[in-house]
Amino acid sequence: MSYCVNCGVELGKELKRCPLCGTLVINPNDVERNIELPFFPQRQQPVAPVSKRELALLLSVMFASVAICCGLLNLTLRPEIQWWLYAAGAAVMLWIWFVPPLLWREMSVLAKLALDIVAVALYVMLIALASGGLDWYVGLALPLMISFAVISLIICFLMRGGRRSTITSIVICLVGIGLMCIATELIIDCYFSTRWNPGWSLIVLAVCLGFSMPLIIVRCVPSLREETRRRFHL
Repeated sequence: MSYCVNCGVELGKELKRCPLCGTLVINPNDVERNIELPFFPQRQQPVAPVSKRELALLLSVMFASVAICCGLLNLTLRPEIQWWLYAAGAAVMLWIWFVPPLLWREMSVLAKLALDIVAVALYVMLIALASGGLDWYVGLALPLMISFAVISLIICFLMRGGRRSTITSIVICLVGIGLMCIATELIIDCYFSTRWNPGWSLIVLAVCLGFSMPLIIVRCVPSLREETRRRFHL
């Protein structure tokens, strides 16, 4: 027979605490009963990885439901304006950004960039349809996106595989920025005035070339290249 060390009440063998005062029952002769079970399990189990296909399906259903719900709402809320195209275009663009890379793991950087550009082009086209015409899209937006896409793909192609040095990559990016500015001003001028009047884009290109030339010299001279790498950890 055992008793509580605090209040002296008689205790049963199966009790772990005193029913009167709640004091923990400690019996030196019963080792197993003195060891309390932990609140959480001690054994750690690995968590199963998320299936790429299931995640892609979840994202597809989510984007499709957003587009469908916005389309149904557009029938009752201001049906004279096709505002649901903005939400549907955003859903399509996000689907192209996230779902194909999940399904095709071996997709290259160039393919991903091409898909992103196509997604943006489709979204802007839907915006043009919702705004009432494709004139500015065909004459202005689409040529701008095509020029940006071509220059971006060329930059990624030249920098692929990580074989280029940091100095060479900076030079390629600077020249690409200058060419994008030239293409932007050319397309805008041809759209609004049917004539190219070079101005600010040449200034940007000259600045980019001005920064690029010293870097090219540093890249070609071994002593300067090594000193630059040592000082700037390139």
